[in-house]
Amino acid sequence: MSKNLVIVESPAKAKTIQKYLGKDFEVKSSFGHIRDLPKKGMGIDLDTFTPEYEVSAEKKKIVSELKASVKNAETIWLASDEDREGEAIAWHLAQELKLNEDNTKRIVFHEITKNAILRAIENPRKIDQNLVNAQQARRVLDRIVGFEMSPVLWKKVKTGLSAGRVQSVAVRLVVDRENEIREFVPKSSFKVDGVFQNGEKQDISAKLKKDFAKVDEAEDFLNQAKNTEFKVLNVEKKPGSRSASAPFTTSTLQQEASNRLGYGVTATMRVAQRLYEEGYITYMRTDSVNLSQEAINAAKAQIISEFGEQYSNPRNYTTKSASAQEAHEAIRPTDFSVKSVGDAQLNKLYQLIYKRAMASQMANAKIEKTIIEIGNPKLPQHFEANGEVIIFDGFLRVYGITKADDDDEENTEKLLPKVSVGEVLTYKKIEATEKFTKPTGRYTEAALVKKLEELGIGRPSTYAPTIQTIQNREYVDKREVFPHEREIVKMTLTKEIKKQVLVEKYGGDKNKFVPTDIGEVVNDFLTNNFAEILDYGFTAKVEQNFDDIANGSEEWKKVLGGFYKEFHPKISNVEETAERATGERHLGKDPKSGKNVIARIGRFGPMVQIGEQNDDEKPIFASLMASQNIATITLEEALELFKIPFDLKDFEGKSVTVGMGRFGPYVKWGETFISIPRGEDPLSVNQERAEEIIKEKKIADAPIATYKGEPVTKGTGRFGPFIKYQSIFVNVPKKYDFENLSQSDINELIDAKLEKEANRYIQQWEKEKISIENGRWGPFIKFGKGMFKIPKNKKDEKYTAEELKEVSLDEVKKWITAQDKNAFKEKPKKAPVKKAAAKKTAVKKK
Repeated sequence: MSKNLVIVESPAKAKTIQKYLGKDFEVKSSFGHIRDLPKKGMGIDLDTFTPEYEVSAEKKKIVSELKASVKNAETIWLASDEDREGEAIAWHLAQELKLNEDNTKRIVFHEITKNAILRAIENPRKIDQNLVNAQQARRVLDRIVGFEMSPVLWKKVKTGLSAGRVQSVAVRLVVDRENEIREFVPKSSFKVDGVFQNGEKQDISAKLKKDFAKVDEAEDFLNQAKNTEFKVLNVEKKPGSRSASAPFTTSTLQQEASNRLGYGVTATMRVAQRLYEEGYITYMRTDSVNLSQEAINAAKAQIISEFGEQYSNPRNYTTKSASAQEAHEAIRPTDFSVKSVGDAQLNKLYQLIYKRAMASQMANAKIEKTIIEIGNPKLPQHFEANGEVIIFDGFLRVYGITKADDDDEENTEKLLPKVSVGEVLTYKKIEATEKFTKPTGRYTEAALVKKLEELGIGRPSTYAPTIQTIQNREYVDKREVFPHEREIVKMTLTKEIKKQVLVEKYGGDKNKFVPTDIGEVVNDFLTNNFAEILDYGFTAKVEQNFDDIANGSEEWKKVLGGFYKEFHPKISNVEETAERATGERHLGKDPKSGKNVIARIGRFGPMVQIGEQNDDEKPIFASLMASQNIATITLEEALELFKIPFDLKDFEGKSVTVGMGRFGPYVKWGETFISIPRGEDPLSVNQERAEEIIKEKKIADAPIATYKGEPVTKGTGRFGPFIKYQSIFVNVPKKYDFENLSQSDINELIDAKLEKEANRYIQQWEKEKISIENGRWGPFIKFGKGMFKIPKNKKDEKYTAEELKEVSLDEVKKWITAQDKNAFKEKPKKAPVKKAAAKKTAVKKK
């Protein structure tokens, strides 16, 4: 029996800590929070703002095991993370396990190393109730906002929607940015670039200091330059320096991991969590750039031993944010002598953290910037060439040169050849190119985190879940935005002036946030009716309130009371007075029927309709394509959608139709639906193209092997690569080479799937669509698409698999009805909705 029980929130963390503690210590994991607000219902007394916490079903076994361990221990050490969430986990453990304050100790550490663990055990403290209350205030406030605002969205927008305090503000940022882009009016100007050569035929690239507003002004300049002798008018050299950035905070790590490694914020935090739990880095949820003196000394020793004294420049950074906790540290390696870790994925992020922390303690880079002015006194404007030389690399030796997202690609400074004032240069070519101004770019994940941090919205622990939530709710996505085309003028002077009209693509985007139609409608509804909740300043003020609770200067229930007093009456008022929101836009009149053409949100998403509900004839409908949205679709584009579906000629004895479905445009061949490639307009699919798509599908679906004499095919679906045997789909894990599956791989995959399927059903009633199945967390009932819990037996114990084999269908139906009283009631049939015109008579496309 161990005298000491250490409870942490993560099994990986438990494993690492156990290595550093002796046999007198047992380290157990709580697997995160052991209790929370109930999943169903508000779970808060709105008179006193007292939360009603409960232990979830999946955590009851863990709680029982922890209670048993507590009985056998003399001292309990609560060692969850040092932030508010970690403090709350420790408090919930103390409450639920009924820990005695006399033998319970709270310890914190921001790195999992032997010294840090032992130092924490030497300096225990009590649970900080202020930090716990700050976490409770956030949890309760967010539950109130979500539970009271979401039903309003169900009534006024669409069933199944949800609202959140920080998430809704994040969506607003994305919508506001998209509106800025739509409203942006580009202005053109002509930028002039020249390539000059000195006597040794070395190229010097330079830019004209002034842009021209009009094409004729640029052309006049080229005509003047045509017979001009160019000289070096001035050479200026300026010494300069570059200094390293501060060590990483949570948000700067997320931004740099996105820019350098292409990681999303959730992936970054998942990898950082593993690095922390395995003892490689300090705690990864921090808004401080501070380093401990111990870390500064360790970095200095490593820099001097590896690079020499001249590269060392110890310093500490201060955080600009008033809410940052300087007692915390920036993210850094726990040991500066460990330059890499074994796992390849972990190592990529570790290298970034290691190099940033090292660079922050290194000397500035020294540079020499050279500016060469090229021209002739007769010309109204002169050219300027910029270049720089690194005299001493300093911190760049470790971290290299970084390029921000918004850096102008044309502003790359190069090393310039040596020239002297008065030296004659010849022009190789001079180009005047029409350039258009660009709107502010859409947000990447990292850019959105940066904006949230700038506005004071959210804290290190909330950035990743906020960004994940707005995607899960389908308010924003990263769909590809296809570019538009426009003509630009380009004039090139070599010996004569050559004038060209080129086509330029613009406005396209990949992997950046775009609001969905439902996201825009919800945002507009919330900003119109709950302006103060979605106000950036108000949301930042709420975060400040949480900080005040954490430092003990505010009482948490008083803060909640002040908020609710203003918030709740607003909910009632909006429910009674607000108009229903569909994002409806009148696009114009249908030239054939003279009826209104309207774009709006329907039951199944964004759509257009011809006619209105109060017309004599019912409206006809068509779904928008993935690349279209309600706010920008034109009348012409809307009318085109009503041409879908249309029939083509039969192919190999089967009918061919082009249509639009839930997952986008498709070619239907017989009973087979084949997706049309992304970005391809379904209206452009003619007979020839449809046959190409069908042939490609046939090749893709051709058997790759056999299993027990039956063909096996492969494909890629919504959930990744798979193989198909009979009617069974088998997912192919990453450990297999999907492009080169061997027969033994296929046998192994199908054998495992069949074995799993054989053990899946305890009982099955196919006709009633009811089954008792084995699941990840134990047996459950499946009825249609719904899943239901199995109650305990008469002994108040869980049913065994053997007992469940004997349960009757009637008994199972009673269990289902107890959880859903309408489960077996016949649902009233709805009148069929008239779809797009082509449903009656398909339009033939020649």
